[in-house]
Amino acid sequence: MKKILVGILLLAVILVAAFYAFNSYIYNEKQAPVAKEYTDAAYRIDGVSVQLTDGFAEVEAAPGSASKITTRYFGNEYRTDVNEDGREDVVFLLTQETGGSGVFFYVVAALNTERGYIGSDGYLLGDRIAPQPIGMSPNPRHKNVIVANYADRAAGEPMTTQPSIGKSVYLKLDPASMQWGIVEPDFEGESR
Repeated sequence: MKKILVGILLLAVILVAAFYAFNSYIYNEKQAPVAKEYTDAAYRIDGVSVQLTDGFAEVEAAPGSASKITTRYFGNEYRTDVNEDGREDVVFLLTQETGGSGVFFYVVAALNTERGYIGSDGYLLGDRIAPQPIGMSPNPRHKNVIVANYADRAAGEPMTTQPSIGKSVYLKLDPASMQWGIVEPDFEGESR
């Protein structure tokens, strides 16, 4: 009887240890990839993960394709604590060229965590725009709302026309999904 009891106890210990090992493995797999520097983090552009190295990434447009998709760090950095964890995060612009004449601008954030930087989803500002500074919303009711300013062309103008119409987009990052939400500039409610 003692041997059976010891066997059951040993089996229970093995099962508990296996459970914790498997749980730890699943937890680590679900964690977002981190980087030591935000210019080396992975960002999601149009649903595709783009891993930067020194602010640059280049991949084939399609398997076996001669054209490349180039993603570059552009700048316009704005440093603030986006997720209120006491660490300074970085919001900035990336550009992406897909082989044509367009240069697409995206707002991204790099959250500064204990493990390193985690990149966000990219928010498309536009093609061949003229980026302006990024900052915080001046609306006192907005909490952690980023404003990306840029110049664009008027409706109906050709893409060869210099951007001259000032525009702004108000964005708030959801730290859980790492996606941007659009905030109305004059919204009177809370933006939490």
